[in-house]
Formats: sequence, structure tokens, C-alpha cells
Amino acid sequence: MLLLGSHVGLSGSEMYLGSIKEALGYEATAMMVYTGAPQNTIRKPLESMKIEEALAYMKEHDFDIKNVVVHAPYIINLCNPDAEKRAFAIEFLTKEIIRTAAMGANQIVLHPGSAVGGDREEAVRWIAEGINQINENTKDLSVRIALETMAGKGNEIGRTFEEIRAIIDLVQNQERVSVCFDTCHVSDSGYDLKNDYQNVMKHFDEVVGLNRISVIHVNDSKNEMGARKDRHENIGFGYLGFDRLVTIIYDERFVNIPKILETPYVEELPPYYHEIKMIKNKTFVPSLKEDIKNNIE
Repeated sequence: MLLLGSHVGLSGSEMYLGSIKEALGYEATAMMVYTGAPQNTIRKPLESMKIEEALAYMKEHDFDIKNVVVHAPYIINLCNPDAEKRAFAIEFLTKEIIRTAAMGANQIVLHPGSAVGGDREEAVRWIAEGINQINENTKDLSVRIALETMAGKGNEIGRTFEEIRAIIDLVQNQERVSVCFDTCHVSDSGYDLKNDYQNVMKHFDEVVGLNRISVIHVNDSKNEMGARKDRHENIGFGYLGFDRLVTIIYDERFVNIPKILETPYVEELPPYYHEIKMIKNKTFVPSLKEDIKNNIE
């Protein structure tokens, strides 16, 4: 079965239950969700999230909880030079791990952080130290932190495979760290996924290990390779192109890994039903954006 879905919302009265209903509405077999707004650390009580109802609905509709991915808010920075802010990041991410486990998910995607002070080696150490403390704080849980490959804008850590590996090497519990491979980010950071896919993956395997990939973010890119801008585009409408992204999605090495679309809305309309259908058919639809706007299936 093709494990393919998208980012879905978590709000309103149905909360987590609404998330799974949204995913099933896209005919998805995987999904990614934040435990609250991604731009802040305000979180509703677990009791109000309709977790039991969501899990029952998944079971009723044969949606495997293993294919639910949680994403940590991107404003958290484990390598902030300010020790108090790093301590807050550790405290908050510990709570996010607890919430992820309560939701039944087994992994949370994390942007490694930004080397605000400019010392990248020190930033790598701080990130690993933070992860080690978070793992210690949640040692009875089995949730993995999936470090996301980053585009390299600003001082982002994780723009190279070597930086991802450097963090992993310093994590004490190796079973609780993995990688989220983002296609747009990898291309934007300077790896030629479009023209040299197999060699890029060979390099990743040599540096990090393909077995470390636990989720793939499937995004086209508005910018050429190496732009370091991180601007996602709808599938087939960007620099990477439809054929390359389909190759990645259907790569047999990733058959058991959730593939998640984070592509932009089309005039405030979610594109995921149409993109998932197009990917399943393995045929690019040039009119996709117009079809979404005109509600044509």
C-alpha cells in the first residue's frame, strides 16, 4: 500500500478526530499534524483533543496509527545561545513528546535549530544535548525525534547530510533519533535530486544511512537547486518536477515510510486530494491548479 498523505489541521470542536477525517477526505493513508499552532507554544489540554474518538475512528476506517506523524513547532530552537531559551525548548519539546505519545504516534519531526551565534559546531552539540535531555525526560516513551533536512536559509543547522549525522552521533539513545527527508529542502540546500537522484541517495546512505529515514516530506520547490530559500511548490509545478517526485515516492526502499505533502494551498484551497489522486495515477495534470479552484475532480 502506498503510504501517502499530507499535513492536516487540528482545530475546532473535533480536534484530533477532525484531523483524521480530513486525511480520509483526501483519500490519504498517512498524515502529519501539529499538536497545536506551529507558530506558538500554546497547547490545549489533552482531555479536549478527542484522542480516544480519533483512535477509534482510525481503527474503524483501517487507518494505521503508525502512519500518523507529529511535527514540532518551528519556533523552538535547541541551539539558541541563550541558556534559558534552550532550557525552555527542552521543557516544551518534552511536553510535545508526551502529547505525541498520548496521540498514539511514534515520531515527531523537528527542525534541528538555527545557529544564531554563528558557531555551527557548538550548535550541533547543543541540539544533541537537548535531545539527550528530552529523551531522558521521556525515557519510558518510544517516540522518535526525526531531524528534518533543512534548506539552509539563514543559519539553519541540518543543511548538509554531514550536520545531520553529527547530531545523530552525539545522541545517546540511537533508537530514538531518525531523519525526516524533505525533498524541497534537500534540493534547495544544494543536492541535485532532480538530475542525480541515485547518487544523492547513495551519498546520504554513506553519510547518514537510508535506514535512518522514517518520514519523507514530498514537496516541489519554487527555486532552483542551491537557492537556500525553502519555498514549497505544488507537485509537478516546481524545479524538481513531477517525474522526479514520483520516483522518490515509489522508491521501493521507502515503501514502509509515510510520505507527507506540505505543498501550498491554491487560493486558500487545500490541494491534497487532487495531488494524491495525481500521484496515484502517476500522470501529471497540468490543469491541477485550475481544477482545484473550479472544484473539478
